[in-house]
Amino acid sequence: MSFKSGYVALIGAPNVGKSTLLNALLGQKISIVSSRPQTTRNRILGVKHVPGGQFIFLDTPGILEPKGILNKTITQIALKSLSEVNLIIVLIEPFSVQPSIPNDLLSRLVKTKPPVFLAINKIDLIDKRSLLPLIQQASQWSLFQEIIPISALTGEGLEELEKCIRQTLPEGPPYFPEDMVTDLPERFLVGELIREKIFRLISQEVPYGVAVTVETFREREDKPIIDIQATIHVERTSQKGILIGKQGKTLKSIGLQAREDMEILLGTKVFLELWVRVEKDWGKNPKFLRKFGIEEPM
Repeated sequence: MSFKSGYVALIGAPNVGKSTLLNALLGQKISIVSSRPQTTRNRILGVKHVPGGQFIFLDTPGILEPKGILNKTITQIALKSLSEVNLIIVLIEPFSVQPSIPNDLLSRLVKTKPPVFLAINKIDLIDKRSLLPLIQQASQWSLFQEIIPISALTGEGLEELEKCIRQTLPEGPPYFPEDMVTDLPERFLVGELIREKIFRLISQEVPYGVAVTVETFREREDKPIIDIQATIHVERTSQKGILIGKQGKTLKSIGLQAREDMEILLGTKVFLELWVRVEKDWGKNPKFLRKFGIEEPM
């Protein structure tokens, strides 16, 4: 049997379920998820090993109308992936008869060389009879090689999606070792888990002005424990107060939930310490974007 391998970009508007789909395809969590749009800021690589193949998925930030340097940078990261892959999967939601795809993305897809799939996600939330008009509308564009209804949350349709991916990817070698699921360092992943908990626990706009740096990541020599010290950076003093909360309760909850996920990710006990620091208007400063690991647009 020939070996199939290649890069697959997951792309679409904010909050369509790209990170949930990546985690479901891999069978484990490497990309953070929240119910709020624009949670993902960086391109996340995940490797799925299957008999006779290796699928390398790129979870990209949601594409939006960029306002400000941070959103412009995030959108550029997503669009850049289109030229680097063997297959593009565009995700949309099924809540409208007309497929909702950002205009900037649509114009790029028309010019792109890799084949393009359309994955209609969240079908567990609708009456399946409403899918037909949406599929018919999407078919009129003559843009998509496959149109596949799925639910990343329940797993419905994922077997068919993987089958189509295997049929479409070229023959090639395995690019990563069999025990490798992502190329991201553990320091980055634990920082993302902290940011995820902020998105889930803070209901205001504060999470969009937050970045996380992991200052210390050290395994103890005498005990199976990893000591992690991290700083949560905010843009204003008022945000710092919200994150810490009354008597430090909010920050404690963020740390507790993040630590539980870190221990699952790392397979060992974790001792986590968090601080909050004000970096005034960091989202408008290219120097801070680089410091916090967010790529600048080319």
